[in-house]
Amino acid sequence: MPTSINPATGDVIEEFAEHTDQDIDRALANADSAFRDWRNTAYSRRAEVLLRAADELERRKDELARIATREMGKRLKESVAEVEKCATACRYYAEEGEKLLADDHRAGPATKNFVAYLPIGPVLAVMPWNFPYWQCFRFAAPAIMAGNVGILKHASNVSQCALEIEKIFLDADAPEGVFQTLLISSGKVERILKDERVRAATLTGSEGAGSAVAATAGSQIKTTVLELGGSDPFIVMPSADIGKAVDVGVTARMQNSGQSCIAAKRFIVHEDVYDDYLGRYQDKVEAIKLGDPMADDTGMGPLAMKAGVDDIADQIARSTKAGAKLVTGGSAPEGPGYFFQPSILADVPEAAPAYREELFGPCAIFFKVRTIDDAIALANDSEFGLGGSVWTNEAKEQERFVRDLDQGGTHINRMTASDSRLPFGGVKKSGYGRELSHEGIHAFMNAKTVTVD
Repeated sequence: MPTSINPATGDVIEEFAEHTDQDIDRALANADSAFRDWRNTAYSRRAEVLLRAADELERRKDELARIATREMGKRLKESVAEVEKCATACRYYAEEGEKLLADDHRAGPATKNFVAYLPIGPVLAVMPWNFPYWQCFRFAAPAIMAGNVGILKHASNVSQCALEIEKIFLDADAPEGVFQTLLISSGKVERILKDERVRAATLTGSEGAGSAVAATAGSQIKTTVLELGGSDPFIVMPSADIGKAVDVGVTARMQNSGQSCIAAKRFIVHEDVYDDYLGRYQDKVEAIKLGDPMADDTGMGPLAMKAGVDDIADQIARSTKAGAKLVTGGSAPEGPGYFFQPSILADVPEAAPAYREELFGPCAIFFKVRTIDDAIALANDSEFGLGGSVWTNEAKEQERFVRDLDQGGTHINRMTASDSRLPFGGVKKSGYGRELSHEGIHAFMNAKTVTVD
């Protein structure tokens, strides 16, 4: 049974009845019917829905933010910013979508040769709890603008957010079936994905979940886009603005209580500035105030689930046992809620779990390197390749990092972040495909070749 629990207190907010097999069949039929009409609607009509959705998001941002904060624990100001970002995505695709989907005329054998981009049908979205609105809207906005329809299977601990997303699109005058939420367990995903009416799937989540969805989709010859885990490096070289790199580095690791795939997780710092950087970073981390995520003066709220607290505590304990140095933090404070102290590990040996595993919580891992070659080699020594942040003012170093870091995005002198105007995704076990921008809106399209004499 999907259950919403307030992670700041551990109290149950609400329990939800899971949708039945009959509900699923009804949703699939609605999606199939809606797509037959929606695919032929004018771009102006699709844009109108997205602009109304943006208006709804902005009008209700405080209410929606409070729902997210109660369900998964991020600070209220972070929740408000997330809702605002969703509105920005809706406006971006409403304003740019028709241009992004225009026929692409090319040289060819005929009098006229072009690629027509056509929607393919209902897309299943399996989404996580850490950004309960943004993860969904960064799929839904381009998919709906492109003429596809969406079926959302959200994480079971953010069912209120999931239902609100469907309501936003209905209130924005989207036809019934264009976007639907199903409150179901992960065990029902395979059945939906095998249904012939569902043409593709997108998943943001764990490596295990992505592998399972990709395997099912592959057996059905269906397109998937996967955004999975990350162990993003945050590289600091001697020419960097150290003060700014510290401030941004703390935010990049500790925002959302460290629960982000693109959070800065591995701090790879040149030996010439290592001690200075680590010292300043530790001071900032130890000044973070844990507390009520609704309060303005709270620096960090709880983790979303008790399992998250147990996991990161275990990873830190096993890592220190293997020889890593615990610089600060490392445990959960006494009292109610799923809180965990902002933490730092240093001198992490290869045998330690923190060297290889993704730490999905507020713990920064520090490494000291001698050269740029060492920094690049260490950054690439990971199964993941989602993104990374690099801090250097040397042009030649910047060129090296852009060319040699094996990741989906490299951000120089700024933290890793997604933006509707730029493609987002990873390589290696961080997934494949791209969301957002031109690439994102084309992810679930038929690029049909047309020749005319």
